[in-house]
Amino acid sequence: MYFDELPLSDDVLDALWDMHFDRCTPVQEKTIPIILEGRDVISCAQTGTGKTAAYILPLLTRLQYDRHDENKLNAIIMAPTRELAQQIDQQMDGFGFYVPFSSVPIYGGNDGGAWANQVSGLQKGADIAIATPGRLISLINIYDVDFSGVKYFILDEADRMLDMGFYDDIMTIVKRLPEDRQTIMFSATMPTNIRQFARAIMHNPAEVQIAVSRPPETIRQLAADVYEGQKTPLLIQLLTEKSLKKVILFAGKKQRVKDLTHALSLKHINARAMHADLEQKERDQVMLDFRNGKVDVLVATDIVARGIDVDDIPLVINYDVPRDAEDYVHRIGRTARAENSGTAITLVSKEDQRYFYKIEKFLRKNVERMTLSPELGETPPPYQPSTNRRVGKKRGKRKFNLHKSK
Repeated sequence: MYFDELPLSDDVLDALWDMHFDRCTPVQEKTIPIILEGRDVISCAQTGTGKTAAYILPLLTRLQYDRHDENKLNAIIMAPTRELAQQIDQQMDGFGFYVPFSSVPIYGGNDGGAWANQVSGLQKGADIAIATPGRLISLINIYDVDFSGVKYFILDEADRMLDMGFYDDIMTIVKRLPEDRQTIMFSATMPTNIRQFARAIMHNPAEVQIAVSRPPETIRQLAADVYEGQKTPLLIQLLTEKSLKKVILFAGKKQRVKDLTHALSLKHINARAMHADLEQKERDQVMLDFRNGKVDVLVATDIVARGIDVDDIPLVINYDVPRDAEDYVHRIGRTARAENSGTAITLVSKEDQRYFYKIEKFLRKNVERMTLSPELGETPPPYQPSTNRRVGKKRGKRKFNLHKSK
C-alpha cells in the first residue's frame, strides 16, 4: 500500500514525499487506519518495522483535524530509554516538518538548561511530549503540569518499559490523564503481563500482530563453534585481519563488555564500551564518536540493540549467543540497513550450542560455519540435538510365587 492511499493530511504526505517514503510497511498499513479511527490499539511489532512512523503519522494528522486545546499539552509519547526518545524526536522533526506543532523531548542526562526547557515546554503547552518515564515523573513531582488536554497517550516498546521496572511510574502518569484519551501501545512481544497492562489502561483496544520477521538476505550470517576460551583469540583475529570500521560487538553482560573493551584496547583495537553504568553524557559521546567514525568497535550490551539507527555498519559480532531468536534478529539487524549489505558473526560456545540451534530452527536454515585457523586448536563437534526421550529405568516383570512354601 502507498501512503497516499491512507487518509493522512496533505502536510504529512508532503513530508513523506520529501523524505522519499512512498510505500507502507506492514505495521504501518495495518495500524495507521485504526489510529485514525480514534480507537485504542496495541500493536506487536519488532524494531526496524517502521513502527515509529506508524504512530507519528496518524498522530500529526489527528492533531490537524481534531479539536484540541492549543494552549495545553495534547500528546505524550513514552519511551524506555533516552536513545529511543532521541530517535523518536528526530523522526518527529522530519515527519512534522510542514505541520504547525511543537514537541519537547523529556529525558535525563542533560544540563540545567535542558531541564529548564523541558519544564517550560510542559507548562507552556508544547503540543507533544516525548518522554522517558523516570524523567517525566521527576518533573511532575516538582512542578505543576496540566495534563487535562492530553488526548493521545502512546507507549513505545512497552514490554521493555515493564522489564525495566517502570510500571508504577507509568501508572502514576496514567492516573493524571483524561479518561477519554486515545491510548496506543507498541510492544515487540506480547507476554501475559503486557496484555494485563493493556487491559488496565486501554478501552477495548484493537490488536495488530506483526510476526517477528527473519533477517533480510542482505545479511550474510556466519557462526563459529568454539570453546569459551577460544572466543577472545578468535575475536581479535577477526578484527585485526581486516581494518574494519563501525563494528558492533554484542556481549550478554556489562562486566563482559568492560573486559572485552579492555582486551581489545591492549591489542591496539580502537574499541569503546556502551553499557548501563555509563553516565548519559558518556553514552552520548560514545555514540557520537561511533557515528562519526572515531570509534572502530562499539562493545555493547543489548541497550543498543533496539532503537539506534546507524546505517553504515558492515559487521555485527555476537560474542555471546542471545537466548531467543527475537534478540538475535534485533542484534544482527543493526547491519544491512538502508539497502546496504552486511555480515553477522556469532561465536557459539559448546554451552550455547543448544540456544543457537533454536535460533536456526526459527531461521529455518543452518547458519554457515566459518573455516577457523588451526592456531585456535581443536574446536567442539557440531551440535547434535538429542532425539531420545528420557524414560525411567525399564524394569522386568516381578515374579510372584503363588504357592505357599511347605
